[in-house]
Amino acid sequence: MRYEHIGKELFIKNREKLKARLKPNSAVIVCSNDIMPTNADGTMPFRQNSNMLYLSGIDQEESTLIIAPDFPDERMKEVLFLRETNEHIAVWEGHKYTQEEAENTSGVKTIMWNDKFEQTLKTILAETEHIYLYHNEHIRNSTEVETRSDRFSQWIRKTYPTYEYERLAPVIYDLRTVKEPREIELMQKACDITEKGFRRAMAFTKPGAWEFEVEAEILHEFVRNRSKGFAYTPIIAGGANACVLHYIENKDQLKDGDLLLMDIGAEYANYASDLTRTIPVNGKFSKRQREVYNAVLRVKKAATEMLVPGNRIPQYHKEVGKIMTSELIGLGLLDQTDVKNEDPNWPAYKKYFMHGTSHHIGLDVHDVASIYTEFKPGMVFTVEPGIYIPQEGIGIRLEDDIQITENGQFNLMRNIPIEAEEIEDIMNQ
Repeated sequence: MRYEHIGKELFIKNREKLKARLKPNSAVIVCSNDIMPTNADGTMPFRQNSNMLYLSGIDQEESTLIIAPDFPDERMKEVLFLRETNEHIAVWEGHKYTQEEAENTSGVKTIMWNDKFEQTLKTILAETEHIYLYHNEHIRNSTEVETRSDRFSQWIRKTYPTYEYERLAPVIYDLRTVKEPREIELMQKACDITEKGFRRAMAFTKPGAWEFEVEAEILHEFVRNRSKGFAYTPIIAGGANACVLHYIENKDQLKDGDLLLMDIGAEYANYASDLTRTIPVNGKFSKRQREVYNAVLRVKKAATEMLVPGNRIPQYHKEVGKIMTSELIGLGLLDQTDVKNEDPNWPAYKKYFMHGTSHHIGLDVHDVASIYTEFKPGMVFTVEPGIYIPQEGIGIRLEDDIQITENGQFNLMRNIPIEAEEIEDIMNQ
């Protein structure tokens, strides 16, 4: 893999945490993702199933993990199945895991090729009562594409219809929300790479440059630092484009006097980072731009202080909304009458700040967790308030990735410039 060796200790620990949550005589079966097609014989870059990564670190297609903690034979309590390589595959596709490499990566001691899967599964299920299967239960999931996990779920339910089937998603989602120290190290690495890309973008940005040129500068820096690239489709939005929340065309020329909003993040070892910064294209904020910028920054700082153990996203967003309302009144965008007459289900501030302030982040950019999950030490959240004023051509969002600790918050992006004066100083060096 492009990234450095993670160490099997993380995945061994993750599996032990999962085992502690299972019903007696259970088997967990986790499948890799597919390599997705484009057109003709083309394919998209492979992206592993996050749960397979979390439990094994195996970053390869056509892989399956079975965990059966109560199976009588120690060798069969954990079994990892891989695609067997050969000279033809090595020539055309490159190196695949050997069994020794897979054991060193995952800590799973029993590694088999895929041709042994069905017979081994039959053996394990003979001593099993409950089968845990994964289905994507992310609240934002809306894909119509059938996954390898979906196909396997249909096959095993048809082949073994009399077993008790259990949902893996609630269990593993809850485990993944609290990061291990090694996971924080990997996320910090992703954030450090993102910093390099952002600093390069600041040095490059000037009137006349194109949004896609800025994107290219950032991508260059990401890839040269062992990232596969962007953790999500980047937003490079100049001027009024920044008022389109999911603007991803990145096609326009940057103009003197405009702002440039960059929502970017490098991945590292499949862990995501998520940064947003807004900079003046010509290196100098106008008076109005700075007023709005500093208002967003004040909201961000206040919101960060609310990321404490025991809080929850609904209450948190409600309190952030109150602070944003005050700032919008100060900017002359709202008045007390607007607030008095607001719809409680869509408060007045939503006219200029229509998205949420924070989401979980980890192996997935919008990481898995219920919005009602109580905040705990080890969770990592984005903090990303924004103010969008289309009629003024101003869209400003500021975002960092924050780890909740026992003693407060730890900003994984603490070294990335955010104060208006610092950004101006760097851009005018």
